[in-house]
Amino acid sequence: MGEAPILPWSSSLEGRRRSISGGREEVSRQADLRGIFDRLLTAFGPQGWWPGETPFEVIVGAVLTQNTAWANVERAIWNLKGAGALELEALHRIDAERLAELIRPSGYYNMKARRLKELVRFLVERGGIEALSKCGTEELRRALLGINGVGKETADSILLYAFNRPVFVVDAYTKRIFHRLGHLKEDAGYDDVKGFFEERLPRDAALYNEYHALIVRLGKERCRKTRPLCRGCPLSDLCPSSRNKL
Repeated sequence: MGEAPILPWSSSLEGRRRSISGGREEVSRQADLRGIFDRLLTAFGPQGWWPGETPFEVIVGAVLTQNTAWANVERAIWNLKGAGALELEALHRIDAERLAELIRPSGYYNMKARRLKELVRFLVERGGIEALSKCGTEELRRALLGINGVGKETADSILLYAFNRPVFVVDAYTKRIFHRLGHLKEDAGYDDVKGFFEERLPRDAALYNEYHALIVRLGKERCRKTRPLCRGCPLSDLCPSSRNKL
């Protein structure tokens, strides 16, 4: 594989590293995060996330992907498109039972249908995605978290991938990988992990987008919950857990 592309935020990260006032340990942690990203990008290449044609499709996908594989979400999205229901007003009009039938491949379809209806009602009442895009990030995050069934990971996925806001998305892969690398406590909370990245990386949506996608790729293919494939992992020499297995 050839060299990973140089992204536009690279120089800004270097500048922030030089200006940080937290001492050598903090600069080292920031350099570690940058080095980890560079290794993953070189190993896997750009991931092209999020796989959605419109911001609304991304929002729908963020709900459908809860507790299921993306392949199942794609089948549900395909059903919605085929029924002409992957538009805000169409999804607002459709009844919950019919919606549940269409999204059945995603699993937990009755619950997800209710959650989607709540989310769509919120979007309609707030004037749609364009109107919401004028809100500040924290204001929009609070509003999303007030919707039944929208937790922190789902809200942050919507903010990052649909609204292009520099919000770092945390999932089980993030916690597992960075705990094994020695950066996080095993019981670190969502906000603590989110803050760990946002305080040490520039607030750049393109960076957060790619970093999260690469973490998911590593977690699925290598850094599994059980029986991780440490040999050949691009981070194996940085990982105490890996060194214990090799």
